[in-house]
Amino acid sequence: MTQPKLFTPLQLRDITLKNCVVIAPMHQYAAKQGYPNDWHLMNAGRFAVGGAGLVIVESTKVERRGCGTVGDLGLWHDDFIPAFKRLADFIKTHGSVPGIQIGHSGRKARRFRPWEGRGPLDQASAMIDDWTTDWDDWELVAPSAIAEAGDPEPRALALEELPDLVEAWGAAAARADAAGFEMLEIHAAHGYLLHQFLSPEANRRNDEYGGPLENRMRLALEVTACVRANWPAGKPLFMRLSVEDNAGWSADDSVEVARAVKSLGVDVIDCSSGGISGAVGVGRTPVGYGYQVPLAAKLRAEAEIKTMAVGLIVHADQAEKILQDGEADLIALAREVLHNPNWPLDAALKLGAENPYALMPPAYEFWLSKRAEAVPDVVPSTLRGEGRDD
Repeated sequence: MTQPKLFTPLQLRDITLKNCVVIAPMHQYAAKQGYPNDWHLMNAGRFAVGGAGLVIVESTKVERRGCGTVGDLGLWHDDFIPAFKRLADFIKTHGSVPGIQIGHSGRKARRFRPWEGRGPLDQASAMIDDWTTDWDDWELVAPSAIAEAGDPEPRALALEELPDLVEAWGAAAARADAAGFEMLEIHAAHGYLLHQFLSPEANRRNDEYGGPLENRMRLALEVTACVRANWPAGKPLFMRLSVEDNAGWSADDSVEVARAVKSLGVDVIDCSSGGISGAVGVGRTPVGYGYQVPLAAKLRAEAEIKTMAVGLIVHADQAEKILQDGEADLIALAREVLHNPNWPLDAALKLGAENPYALMPPAYEFWLSKRAEAVPDVVPSTLRGEGRDD
């Protein structure tokens, strides 16, 4: 039997993913003053144990101002490295490639957590339990002094500040390497700082970083070049884009960015949408199964770059068809693996992959294989109820 594409290894530079299942970066909002803790170890570890080829740690901020909430992770100084090394080592020990996303929230910084309402954070709330001790340093910055409706106005970054900001991204990349991560993603989506610079809605500058597309993409390209210079040549580099955002940024614009960053050493575009004004993950297509997959297909075909599809990819056969149809090279899962952290094993069983239990660490592989041999007609609970309307 032919091995499903979803469970065929993929080579990216010097790194081999054992399969094409990726755990997308998902904010946990659980750090304290930027440091990861046991929650992050548990969260990343269960996905590695579940059999994913690549586990990407959530957006980790390149400077203090870039934190979205009191619980954001940070890599803006070397003291963070040992705590992140614990995460990277644990993921790798349990069979997955450890990845990390680095980003900066820009004008979307200094907010309450989603379950607290997402609104602008006040100083008194931030200081509770010493979550934040440096309120004055946590400044809202953006390409232009333009706020989303109902938000505080950010300060427009001065031209002379941008080189240091670029260097902050490069330094964070070097720290991620020192911590042992083997894949890195630049977050340029979801209405955060790099997306703000790309956006004609958020970026109204009249210097070389504003105006036409070639100027608005300048900071993203400078960041990419600096990150690639600080990230080993043998390790893959991804970029997450909101391929379209319903606020003036189009999929054709993203094709231009993808072509440009490919020439600078980006290997994969992680294709999402939305976030400048309104919800993340909302483009022109109504939300439904695989609603962002056409964006990944477009960039893959027109920019001639590998892409990662994400967005309500829920079922094994759905994921396999995306790869078989050449719409993407990798499948990223987020909320579905919160529902079922063992999704890769479940999918391997459903698709008839070879040695499905070998996806998991020996302590799990042994007992699950033993049960399957002893009771060959047993049907795991997650294999029931495959029906859906998509």
